[in-house]
Order: sequence, then structure tokens, then C-alpha cells
Amino acid sequence: MTNPATPPTAMAETPLGSRASTRSHGTLPAVAMILASCVSLQFGAALAMQLFPELGSWGVTTLRLLLAAGVLLLVARPRILGWSRRQWMHVLLFGVAIAGMNGFFFASIALIPLGPAVAIEFIGPLALAAVLSRKPRHLVWVGLALVGMALLGIESFDSGEPLNPLGVLFTLIAGAFWAGYILMGARVGASVPGTGGLAVAFLVAGMLTLPLGFGGVAAAIATPWLLLLAFGTAMLSSVVPYSLEFAALRRVPKHVFGVLLSLEPVMAALSGWLLLGQEVGLLAIAAIFLVVAASAGSTLSSVKEQRADKADAVASLTAGTPTQPIPVVGPPR
Repeated sequence: MTNPATPPTAMAETPLGSRASTRSHGTLPAVAMILASCVSLQFGAALAMQLFPELGSWGVTTLRLLLAAGVLLLVARPRILGWSRRQWMHVLLFGVAIAGMNGFFFASIALIPLGPAVAIEFIGPLALAAVLSRKPRHLVWVGLALVGMALLGIESFDSGEPLNPLGVLFTLIAGAFWAGYILMGARVGASVPGTGGLAVAFLVAGMLTLPLGFGGVAAAIATPWLLLLAFGTAMLSSVVPYSLEFAALRRVPKHVFGVLLSLEPVMAALSGWLLLGQEVGLLAIAAIFLVVAASAGSTLSSVKEQRADKADAVASLTAGTPTQPIPVVGPPR
């Protein structure tokens, strides 16, 4: 992840052999990845809510994390014996962030509707995007997304059904972990090859939530159809969306990624309406337009900045002056 707030990190190979520290793949593919992630994640969350009465929110969280870890480990086959202490620290902290973000979010949607929960949780990445923004136009897109989130919150309170305070608290905690997920995901993406770091982080997350979700895991193992539903939840709300987001984090700066994630509350409101029968009013529709505008504006700004950076680099090379030091890649550790 390259922006002024990001410390230099080691260059890492992606599964396709490209450098993770570059932006050669561009912003637009990252937008498509995040959109697909949002769709998959919300359908997975809606499916998970059907399991809450049988397994509990922490049981569902633990199952989806462990099942997702198993799938990702089989695919990635990470060479963990070659990881440095720094790489391990990044992966472990990434696992802590995933555990907290998922555990507290699932605990919150057991108490409050899906749409408001995601809108409140988004305070975390939105605050991070504001902190990492370095140009006035970046703050404009953050502000638009913030207004959209506020409209979603106002509609939820105007619905006549006050939100459960404990559910709101759980959502705020999940939002803080979400910000940590973005930061540590960028570090892992830059320092650990392929998707091995993501796979091990999921295993760490599953083990951290296991003490709270052990009863639900045991119940699912004893009931095959519950285990099958849990596997579907793991694929839709973990394997697919997190793999896509992890790839997107390697393509755009963290402040752009944070604004683009504002599409997730929109998808939450739409999936809550389509799948769970939760109403979407005029304020929610206005919020959707604002969030889409913020995401589009942030994306276009990032594309223009990338083109300007490339033009500056070409001009500098033509003049014989390198724009940045050439990275030195040492022997594998």
C-alpha cells in the first residue's frame, strides 16, 4: 500500500508473480473486486443470521472462520517456516483484527438490523480514511460518505424501533477492529507472498473466537445440515469477500479503500430489504446516492493521481533523474 502515511515495507510476490508494492494493476479492477466482495459478504451475513438461533452468534463466527481457514490453507499452502518474525507479527495482528471485526459484528446483528449495523460499523474505516487523507479532495469524498452513513443512522432511529444499546456498542467495537483490519491487511499484503498470510490469519482468528463459540461448533458437528449451512456461510462471508478485499488492498491506497468500503452499508441495506424484508426508505435511498458518488469520486481521483504519477515518472526518467530509490531485494529469509 503506497501513500504518505505508509511505512516502507518489503516487496512481496503475489500469486501471479507481480510485485505487491506496485499499483500496476490499477484502481478500476479493485473497485470491481470490492463490489463483488460486498455482494458476497451481505448474502453470507443474511445466511449466517439463520444459524444464530441454533449455534449462537459466536458459534457461527468461529465456524465460518475455521472453515474458511481450512479452505484457504488448502489453496494457498503457505510456507510458514520461511517467515520472518516481522511477517509473523503482521499475520498475528491481522488475525486478531479479523477475529474482533467478525465476532463483534455477528454479535451485533443478532441484536440490531443488518443495515444500521453495517452503517455504524463503517465509522471505523471512514475515520481511518479521514486520518490517512492528505489532500482536500480526499476529504470531500470522505465527507460525502459520512453524510450517507448519517442518513442511514437517522432512518434507523426514525423507524420507531430504537436500536439495542449493546448491539450498537458491539458494532462500534467491530468498526474499530475493521480499521485495524485495513491497516494490518495492507501490511500483510506487502510483506507476505500470495494469500498465505490471509489463510493463517483466519486460522488465528478462529482459534481466538473458539472459547466463546465452542458450544455452537459442537452443535454443528453433531448436525450435518447445520454444518453444511455454516460452510456456505464461510464461503460467502469469508473466503470469497476477504480474498477479493485482500487483492484490492494491494491495488489501491488505504484511504481510497476505506471510502470504497462505504459501498458495503449500501449492499447491507439492499440485502436486508431483499432477503430479510427490512424496509428501505427515502433517507436510505438518498444515502445510497451519496455513498455511490463518494466511491466514484474517490476512484476517479485515484485513477487521475496514478496517471499523473506515471507521467511524472516518465518525465523524470527522460530527464535522467529517478523519482525514487531502486528497491534492493535481498535473499529470501
